[in-house]
Amino acid sequence: MSVECAATAPVHPGRILINELEKLGMSQKELAVRTGVTEKHVSTIITGKKNISATFAKKLEYALGISASKWMDLQADYDRRLIELEEKHGISSEELGITKILKDVIGVLSQYKLIKTEVNDVDLVLQLRKLMRVNNLTAIPDIPYSAAYRAQVRNNVRVDAYVLYAWQRLCEIVTEPIAVKGQLNPGLLQSRLSEIKDTMFLGINDIRKRLTNIFAECGIAFAIVHNFQGAPVQGFIKQTVQGKTILCLTLRQKRADTFWFTLFHEIGHLLKGDASTRFVDFKSVKSEQEAQADSFARDVLIQPKAYREFIRQRDYSFAAIKKFARSLNVKPFVVVGRLQSDELIDWTDCQASIEYYGWAAP
Repeated sequence: MSVECAATAPVHPGRILINELEKLGMSQKELAVRTGVTEKHVSTIITGKKNISATFAKKLEYALGISASKWMDLQADYDRRLIELEEKHGISSEELGITKILKDVIGVLSQYKLIKTEVNDVDLVLQLRKLMRVNNLTAIPDIPYSAAYRAQVRNNVRVDAYVLYAWQRLCEIVTEPIAVKGQLNPGLLQSRLSEIKDTMFLGINDIRKRLTNIFAECGIAFAIVHNFQGAPVQGFIKQTVQGKTILCLTLRQKRADTFWFTLFHEIGHLLKGDASTRFVDFKSVKSEQEAQADSFARDVLIQPKAYREFIRQRDYSFAAIKKFARSLNVKPFVVVGRLQSDELIDWTDCQASIEYYGWAAP
């Protein structure tokens, strides 16, 4: 079902032509003689039944002294406005309904100044079509791009195809202006792991900036992107056709320990070559690939041998945790998060050490 929308009908250049003839006191018959076409041809253009071709625009330049480019611009503007009008009349109630599903996404897109929300619903759909790069929003679930969505449906995970797709597009959009030094350099990335880990000691306003710079030097466009209900993802990595590697993280739980574990988890994927294909990382998915990335993150943050020795002592007091964290050059919340994950302490223990991150749109 199409949605009715009021819009001003575009003006055909034939209307402009008849006005010019009236100003000059020239009949349609005289114009036909001056341009070397039939009177019927002139009439069909004036009545809007036929468009002004490039050839006829040149004839009008000679006959009326108005440049051919002016007539072609008038014709092009009419064609564009006509298409826009047809688009607006062709928007279905189903497509309008998708804007409700994407309400939270639209709010963030507005924060990034990527979309104007002070418009009617029809114009909102047209803006979303451009941003999502689809002719119709209802096509989104059928795009191969959304394979991750279908995989999660099979795993009984609550994922919304429209929200997940929009989140991936947001990742691409916010990383597009980030300049990187060449393609992904795994060797350089490996050598910068300690420096990346050191970043956790910076103030919250400096963490993102420093990480963005380090990753850019390794050929990676890094961004922390807002998370949405319906897209329960941890991260997104992708290699663009230009060769740039994208790495995006969310802050679903806002816990600092979760952020750093997730960051090194995604780095593990990058070092394994998973950026060669679009890769959406869901916390709910269990696989050998995910297990390897988990192990990599755990071992980078806390050396296995040191951790085994620490838990052998069975002293999980906060004083012992702080001392152990200092020896590893990590913040205490990293150790607390690991102990909680391994069920060696309760999730309510050492809550004072847990930090929470929150970044606004840049």
